Amino acid sequence: MKHLNKIASIFGAAAFALMALTNCEGGELYEMNAPGWISEKVDSINNAKPVVGETEIEGLEEDVYTVGNTDYSIGWWAAFSKYYVIPDGEKWIAQFNLGINPAATNTYKNFALILCSDDDRGGAGYVEYGAIRFDNQPSGNSEWGDHIDRSCVESTLTFATDTDAGVDKLGGKVTLTVDRTDPSTFVVTMTNGTVTKTYKAPTALANLNADAANTNIRAFLVPEGSYINFLGSTIEPIGGYTSAEDKLPVSMELIGVPRKVLQGTELADAFKNISATIHFETGVSKAVTAEELTFEAIPDMATLGTKTLVVVYNKTYKGENCAQPIIAYASFEVTDKMYTSLGATDNSTAFWGAHTDNIKVGPGETFVSTFTNYTSGVNNYNNFVVVLCAADNSEYAVVRADNFGWGAGYDGNANLVTSGGQTDWAAWLAAMDGAKVTTYVTNNGDGTADVKAVMIGNDGNTYYQDYLGINTINPDDFYFRFTVDGSHLEFDNVIGAEDNSTAFWGAHSEMIKVPAGATYTTRFRNYTSGLNNYNNFVVVLTRADNTEYAVVRADNFGWGTSYDGNTNLVLSGGQTDWAAWLAAMDEAMVTVSVTNTGDGTADVKAVMVGNDGNTYYQDYIGITPIDADDFYFRFTVDGSHLTFE
Repeated sequence: MKHLNKIASIFGAAAFALMALTNCEGGELYEMNAPGWISEKVDSINNAKPVVGETEIEGLEEDVYTVGNTDYSIGWWAAFSKYYVIPDGEKWIAQFNLGINPAATNTYKNFALILCSDDDRGGAGYVEYGAIRFDNQPSGNSEWGDHIDRSCVESTLTFATDTDAGVDKLGGKVTLTVDRTDPSTFVVTMTNGTVTKTYKAPTALANLNADAANTNIRAFLVPEGSYINFLGSTIEPIGGYTSAEDKLPVSMELIGVPRKVLQGTELADAFKNISATIHFETGVSKAVTAEELTFEAIPDMATLGTKTLVVVYNKTYKGENCAQPIIAYASFEVTDKMYTSLGATDNSTAFWGAHTDNIKVGPGETFVSTFTNYTSGVNNYNNFVVVLCAADNSEYAVVRADNFGWGAGYDGNANLVTSGGQTDWAAWLAAMDGAKVTTYVTNNGDGTADVKAVMIGNDGNTYYQDYLGINTINPDDFYFRFTVDGSHLEFDNVIGAEDNSTAFWGAHSEMIKVPAGATYTTRFRNYTSGLNNYNNFVVVLTRADNTEYAVVRADNFGWGTSYDGNTNLVLSGGQTDWAAWLAAMDEAMVTVSVTNTGDGTADVKAVMVGNDGNTYYQDYIGITPIDADDFYFRFTVDGSHLTFE
């Protein structure tokens, strides 16, 4: 690690300014250096230099700006280049560096050229010719639009599927040409010297402008999971060129700051994936990686709690040291536990960018999930998403937190009932960052399914979202999973101390009501001290006032008014090798189903997948009497703890 003595005074001032908040006594100064393989890969892909003998493009003017996020988190249709208007009979040439994520696994994580009429997106006269993406996938959707003929495409690199390797070959310095000089054809060329893709239509483009006298077309670029550092253009864009003359930095936006860092993580490792957009004089901006930034954690990284990250950048636009570095601040938490998370903790994961495993829900069963929802807060849909599907992932429906969905079981479904959304969407969206969410996914067994969500916001209010009667369901082949969209989920519901020191009855989950005729299922990771068979999960069956029907354990034992002396009660009989079972129960994945049969009896079934890979069962069938209209269950522990995943 190198030390930057010339900016030590900057950190001193920053630390002094934060003393009142942090009780800072000083901190260690670091300059970030990404791991060698990342730096080398990014350098090779994103910082391509002109090759010796490269032909100079006549009329190319500097047009220097960035499109997309340098952490590769930008989703589709979320960032756009300037508009470039191409008159009939003229040619447009643009150059830019295309940043490809070294970890990208999909060929579409590059850029697309959008061709349209001479109007702004969303304007009354906006009509698209279509899109041409840099990757070439004849069996996929690398080109689209009513005026784009895919048979006119040729490329030196073709992908059979969108998961083929080789997307990294698309990165580097790209030259894009849109040629309207020949009235009998229309030609687009994209090349980085390694890959060349052409689109050559045998006819000129039709005029899609409302004014037939206007023969202009527009072009703009859209990245996805990538970013564009624009370099130059032969046509002045709407809004004008952006000059690359040297400029001083003015401000900085941080990208990819983690919300939580595990205690003991080195500063360099904790923030290696941070990037920033640097804003310079005259409105020019540039994306930079972590290795160009300097970091300090105030007051330290060693203790638990909320910390302040101080980030310094001290370069001009052209990379020269400057006398007045700029500073940005961000908050993060040093924690001693990192829960199971879905999506990046900075909420940068784009739609469909991360998924849980599929969970099967049988006929007549309801699966209950609990998690903490975090959102970027940009849009209502930047929250949790529930996907209903078959085992082969063919979708029945996709439903969001914000009263919207789609799919065969949703679209055109006249019997579908939704909650109608929220009365104050702005308040709801603000409350969803850190909201405690419980979802109920029900397989009704009749070809329909229900999804219910109860959301306790950070404002203390409870919000609801229901989707009742989703149809076209195969009840014998019904699964669900979660995905995210500019959000992340933490499955952080833990019962009991993580050292398994909690004594019997020392911690309890929330109660869950089970309606008559319903089966409610939940899943958790079980941890045990391993001292006794009973040092595992415990299920408590009660009324709403906590009057107990029965208490049943993992180890074939129970008690209570509806258990003791019950001659009709049927047990699984326990395990054949209790010692092996007990050893396997530490970190076992447990699924518990509680059934209210509706006739005054209840069943509890547990499926335990041990750390030895074996599956163990424990059933309690026919617990009676119970009040079918007043039946709840909860979990407690005994020398154990449970993590609901």
